[in-house]
Amino acid sequence: MRIDMVTLFPDMFSGPFGDSIIKRAVDRGLLDIHYTNFRDYTEDKHHHVDDTPFGGGSGMVLMPEPLYKAVRDVLSKTEALAAKRRVIIMDPSGPVFNQAKARELAAYEQLVFICGHYEGFDARIYPLADEAISLGDFVLTGGELPAMVITDAVARMIPGVLGSVDSAPTDSFYDGLLEHPQYTRPRDFEGMEVPEVLLSGNHAKIREWRRRQSLLVTKKYRPDLLEHAELTEEEIDYLKQHGRKTEDHRADS
Repeated sequence: MRIDMVTLFPDMFSGPFGDSIIKRAVDRGLLDIHYTNFRDYTEDKHHHVDDTPFGGGSGMVLMPEPLYKAVRDVLSKTEALAAKRRVIIMDPSGPVFNQAKARELAAYEQLVFICGHYEGFDARIYPLADEAISLGDFVLTGGELPAMVITDAVARMIPGVLGSVDSAPTDSFYDGLLEHPQYTRPRDFEGMEVPEVLLSGNHAKIREWRRRQSLLVTKKYRPDLLEHAELTEEEIDYLKQHGRKTEDHRADS
């Protein structure tokens, strides 16, 4: 997959994308990340990309011309990917990003992220994008951090990026539920013991335990997710009988 970041601050990506899974994916040719600074597409001597809003008000608004030139340049250079491309504008007014959207975006061959800054975009910039995406009901100083988060989530869906093909399907939200509790050595830590079933070697029992714990953890911390989860009658009955009883050790929020 090719990722294009259209941004005023390309250096912001060097740290998060310079380590760990994303870096390995780039090194192995699974991800190809490019950065386009739309300040380079200005024509005045001061390289202005923003101006005061018509009608008055606080802050500065990003002008449409530099962004149009930058995005169109990216699209023209990657015309071969047009049929499997998605242009995304990072904006708090968009639908909230989730795991289902990560899986959807992972099917494209190119993602172009438009990262804003300052008070916001001139409204005429939005037609550049296929969709707007938000991380939640809050406002950040720019679109770079959300673009990083979405890239990380999408990259995990790309075959070969994770060390195991089974890693992504067991993530929280992948199947609409939270992930089951995980354990490693030691077997007993300050009186908190690893559940015996995980030491049994009975893989069918372990799968059953993990699924049931996933149901209980979801009911305890995010019961709203159960409204849309695909559950069997047996699982519905299990939830009714066991309520909030879970072997998860995290603190209640």
